[in-house]
Amino acid sequence: MAGWLIMVGSAFALGLVVQRLSGLHTLENLESVQSFLATPPGSDLGVSTDSAITAIRTLLMVTAGCATAAGILGYQVLRRSRSARTAVTVLAVPLFLAGMATGGFVTSIVAASAAILWLQPARAWFDGRPLPEPRAAAPVSGAAPAGAGPTTPVTAAPVGTRPATVLRACLLTWIFTGLVIIGLVASAVALAVSPDLMLDEVHRENPDIAAQGVSDVMLLVATYLMIAGLVVWSLAAAGLAVLVFRRVDWARIVLIVSAAVCAVFCLIGAALGAFVLAFPLLASIFTVAMLVRPDTRVWFSGRDTP
Repeated sequence: MAGWLIMVGSAFALGLVVQRLSGLHTLENLESVQSFLATPPGSDLGVSTDSAITAIRTLLMVTAGCATAAGILGYQVLRRSRSARTAVTVLAVPLFLAGMATGGFVTSIVAASAAILWLQPARAWFDGRPLPEPRAAAPVSGAAPAGAGPTTPVTAAPVGTRPATVLRACLLTWIFTGLVIIGLVASAVALAVSPDLMLDEVHRENPDIAAQGVSDVMLLVATYLMIAGLVVWSLAAAGLAVLVFRRVDWARIVLIVSAAVCAVFCLIGAALGAFVLAFPLLASIFTVAMLVRPDTRVWFSGRDTP
């Protein structure tokens, strides 16, 4: 129940984020923010309307990322992954706090579900101990029923061949991370050569940004840090794909989470008009789909198939 609540709640949280982002700059929302900032405790914050909108947008993006990761981890929780239980519990804290931007109800359910995973009988199930109310064990596959005569032994074929889905997922990851890194490096070089192009565009969209205490140097530093962070993320994803190719199961889980978070950000960017992000969006979706296929999971588990 907790695992399903985490997945369903995360999906609803993503829907609320998209809905809130689409109406972030509407007249109704602007009037609501201005009304909050005009009266205590909002008036004690000392921030402008634009800064408040930026803070809300940041919280929504954090909520989207955490909800996506929590949804993927919720699926892994149902597969008895103790590391997924720990990860989703850690994510529950920023998801709950940032989720206040969407109302907080749905993200509270996700956070509470993560806490349930540490209670009985879930804790005993994760630890591999008998449940407080044990059920009758299912017969072992291939075993003869009681009183039956001798049966032919079940032969098993080793899972040694790498599925084509794994190769495709790795190739997609390497191709698109390479393209992203090239684009980011080119953007950094263009920014270093002609920073006025970006600064003029920022000042045109937000003429009051200087009055808010944000200098051009701060903008440039923030942009360079963002580019560096995305490059590190891309390099890490490419490295995870190498480990996935070499049959490391935890790397598959982390790569699934990374690709899912990337898909959410690309979806939001494409919805806001950056249609070029549709290509990495599709690549991320295909990567996740291929890494969660049953034949892929069996190959990573190292089990034999009859």
